Amino acid sequence: MNGRKELLEHLDRLLDTYCDGCFLFQHHKRENGRNYAHRFCIKHCTVGQQLKKIGESLVMQNKP
Repeated sequence: MNGRKELLEHLDRLLDTYCDGCFLFQHHKRENGRNYAHRFCIKHCTVGQQLKKIGESLVMQNKP
């Protein structure tokens, strides 16, 4: 999965499947705020870690 289009499609599928309406995100956002919830997703959620990895791949593709 190296192409930009494929990475973006995979990113969309992950977000639609796992992140939309995520109970943990909503809970942490309500209890601790949006920034905490976002950090939780990136550092502790396996889906968030996959999203971060895909984002890093997209950034690397844009570097000359």
